[in-house]
Amino acid sequence: MKITVIGGGSSYTPELLEGILEKRELLGVTEIWLVDVPEGQEKLSIMEKLACRMIKKAGLSITLTATLDRQAAIKDASYVITQIRVGQLKMRRSDEYISLKHGVIGQETTGAGGFMKALRTIPVLLDICRDIEKLAPDAWLLNFTNPAGLVTEAILKHSSVKVIGLCNNPINYYKKFSQTYNTDMDDISITFVGINHLIWITELYVKGKSRIEDILTGVSDSYEARNIPSFGWDLDFLQSLQAIPCGYHKYYYQTEQLLDQQLEQYRNNETRADQVRKVEKELFELYQDPSLDEKPKALEQRGGAYYSEAAVRLMTSLHTNSRHIHTLNVRNNGTISCLPDDSCIEVNCVVESHRVTPLQVGTVSPQIRGLLQVVKAYEELTVEAAVTGDKGLALQALTLHPLIPSVDKAKAILEEMLQVNRPYLPQFYQEKQGGHQ
Repeated sequence: MKITVIGGGSSYTPELLEGILEKRELLGVTEIWLVDVPEGQEKLSIMEKLACRMIKKAGLSITLTATLDRQAAIKDASYVITQIRVGQLKMRRSDEYISLKHGVIGQETTGAGGFMKALRTIPVLLDICRDIEKLAPDAWLLNFTNPAGLVTEAILKHSSVKVIGLCNNPINYYKKFSQTYNTDMDDISITFVGINHLIWITELYVKGKSRIEDILTGVSDSYEARNIPSFGWDLDFLQSLQAIPCGYHKYYYQTEQLLDQQLEQYRNNETRADQVRKVEKELFELYQDPSLDEKPKALEQRGGAYYSEAAVRLMTSLHTNSRHIHTLNVRNNGTISCLPDDSCIEVNCVVESHRVTPLQVGTVSPQIRGLLQVVKAYEELTVEAAVTGDKGLALQALTLHPLIPSVDKAKAILEEMLQVNRPYLPQFYQEKQGGHQ
């Protein structure tokens, strides 16, 4: 089995490698390829050396190849994992700072920042998919690249590749509730409804007994993501919502508190992007230590805990035809009745070696449906804007997003973001019929 990691120089790679090495016998892994772009060559080289030390420590005979040749890396792969950042951390910081400059939430996957990341990223992922179609048509593509739901929807709509979008949020809920109730993860049953970074928990069972009221009444805490500030949830609100929101809901339900905090960070040049750059620098200094031959504990500060476990569990289910249930980003196909059939949703799915089948959700309450439909409409428009380079669609998408308060604000943000990101947006600046758009 050949596993290819696109974005192999990512700081997350040691966690992914750890998971793959643990399941090496079951998966039958013989080759791991790490591929990156020239701008990431230094990090890729550091990662190659660390990966070799990890493989040696595990006592395994796996061939590791680090390369800038994407096509060679993809050829005949069984699984392709994408974890790229177009524009690297410099453009993430730009996304956050432009958003906050205009007085709106600045975040990597939500609002104006997530919108801009999608415009940069979707064309690159579709280009990767064209390589997969030609060189590894039977491969499964596991996409971790954010904004994962938007990217996966673009691939579902504009490619024939077998793609599954993956996020570490759902597995973190399983981990949290298994600790809370002192039981195995297999004893936990959770129903997720929504789209990536906008999922609600509508059912929580522990050993067959409903425990959702524990959370809704404040008896037990829900999972809190390390990279999102916590202000707690109003219990009256949770009771009337009758669902457990995810961490990213705070940007919608607690906008003022989060924006005030972000603006303070912005004034002090210490937004999340600045924090991540600092953590990245420290991590790569650690990775260069020739005595390091395992994933360092410090990686947990990066905000992607357990994502490798989610990936390796999924690969294992696909490989063994286990029919286990995973929470994944897949085509809707009527699963959530209030969303378009061709849109990407994040729900529980049964995984077989030849297909991934979402479990029926059906109707959802107005409390959930209202926000869900608006954000999904924003996502649909963003995907098409990213693919076509249509500035009008981009404006409509940004204006529709709940975190952007007006057309004027959307237009100002869009103009500045397009200019700053011009090198990454050929689709918006290429010659079009009748002149430039």
